[in-house]
Amino acid sequence: MTTAVKPGQDGPLTGVRVVELAGIGPGPFAAMLLGDLGADVVRVDRPGGPGIGIDPARDLTNRNKRSVVVDLKAADGPARVLDLAERADILIEGYRPGVAERLGVGPEHCHARNPRLVYGRMTGWGQDGPLAPRAGHDVAYIAVTGALGMIGRPDEPPPVPANLLGDYAGGSLYLVVGVLAALHHARATGTGQVVDAAIVDGAAHLSAMIHGMLAAGGWQDRRAANLLDGGCPYYGTYETADGRYIAVGALEEQFYDEFLRLLGLAEEDGARTDWTRWGELREKIAARFKARTRDEWTALFEGSDACVAPVLSLREAPHHPHLAARGTFVSHSGITQPAPAPRFSATPAAVRGGPALPGAHTESVARDWAVPALHDPPAADGD
Repeated sequence: MTTAVKPGQDGPLTGVRVVELAGIGPGPFAAMLLGDLGADVVRVDRPGGPGIGIDPARDLTNRNKRSVVVDLKAADGPARVLDLAERADILIEGYRPGVAERLGVGPEHCHARNPRLVYGRMTGWGQDGPLAPRAGHDVAYIAVTGALGMIGRPDEPPPVPANLLGDYAGGSLYLVVGVLAALHHARATGTGQVVDAAIVDGAAHLSAMIHGMLAAGGWQDRRAANLLDGGCPYYGTYETADGRYIAVGALEEQFYDEFLRLLGLAEEDGARTDWTRWGELREKIAARFKARTRDEWTALFEGSDACVAPVLSLREAPHHPHLAARGTFVSHSGITQPAPAPRFSATPAAVRGGPALPGAHTESVARDWAVPALHDPPAADGD
């Protein structure tokens, strides 16, 4: 049995209905965020599931959602999705360009039934351009935008930042901003529209400040040579005596001075703006950090404005005193997970339900959305 989701109980998006056509990566995360904020998200799963290789009961990107199963290749499949789209405010799909149209659930099909619908399209390359029909994944998308090329040491290949930078930052978050902006427009005018959210566009947009610095001569177009890319000795990471790491971000002069004082290198205060001394300063800082453990350094810098923090693992992070005090992580359905973000003073969001198992909410969605055609035998109704 899956935990029941109670639609419309929490969050600023209470009352907003979202249809998510099942996929992998940034689309599900974007729909999860909308669900976290209170939207009633109905995920349309395909028979057999998307095949991401993890237990659906632990796929947190499906929390705060309900699920129905529809075979879009069946004769009546598209009609079932269009019935949902007719009653929805937002629809999200992540197919390659043209696939939704061929399946009979593209923007024209949906808008014929619901002109106010916001139709959100999530892809890597976008809906047009020479690479639009090609396959791809996060690492390729951020590679061509210049974002990946900024990361890492100059004598090593750029490291892959999981799929956080492309899929989720450049993809999901831009899709959410886009569909909410379009929803505002639809409610003001009665007219929906298509939102083309491409990871290449979002990842490029994230580098706006860097491009400004590059144009102004304040950024070198190579790795580990700049203030924010590891080239600066007082903005980066250092290994400690126990093989763990400390992060340093002492950019401003007063923070830099505090950092050097506590580290025992106050005599190096003049090296902050003298980049010719950065190599020597980095070696001295590295040697100091190697003298004590990560936790010893954490205790030393605690309560200071030196902008120093321990580099924690995924399992360690929920136990950090600050994150624990804020409730940044919560436990739900037996899984420790990030709490909904951001926070709202009047309409707080919450984890209302665990990961939606495919087809588990057919009965409740059919009832609440008044879509009788969804009445196929559910896999397991958790309501």
